[in-house]
Amino acid sequence: MSRRILSLIALTGLVLALQAGTAAAQQKTLKEQLVGTWILVSYDITPQNGAKQPFYQSATPKGILVLDATGRYASVQGRAERPKFKSASRLQLEATADEMKAAILGFGANMGTWSVNEADKTMIRKYEIALIPNNDGLERKDNATLSGDDLRLIQTAANGARSEAVYRRAK
Repeated sequence: MSRRILSLIALTGLVLALQAGTAAAQQKTLKEQLVGTWILVSYDITPQNGAKQPFYQSATPKGILVLDATGRYASVQGRAERPKFKSASRLQLEATADEMKAAILGFGANMGTWSVNEADKTMIRKYEIALIPNNDGLERKDNATLSGDDLRLIQTAANGARSEAVYRRAK
């Protein structure tokens, strides 16, 4: 009889320990949940005039956001349908000014540091360097929402412009 009671107590303890471990795993901080590689699904920009435009006029943008656990990040995104340079060479120096403009307007890249404000569920990125030099040193604050393997980052600028990016966790 005492063996059964001891076995029942041990089993109960094991079940409670497993439940506590599962609950602890589910209670990760937002930063812990964001660490990883994310693939861009959609990116919409609404300028201050309110006319919603798809990212760089692309219905199928491509991009990646890498957030590491040490607080470093890299982001690259662009239009899937960017026009190719007419020159047979891959060197940008042989592209015309119009070709370079089209390439740059259809592409974005930056890298730097990132952090999270757990209280207001925002992610803050500090650009160290960006494709557009005027953005070097910029600090960007996005509302971050996780739903399963999807990450939604929404930023509203002081002038009313708004951007919304949806990423899916890379597998």
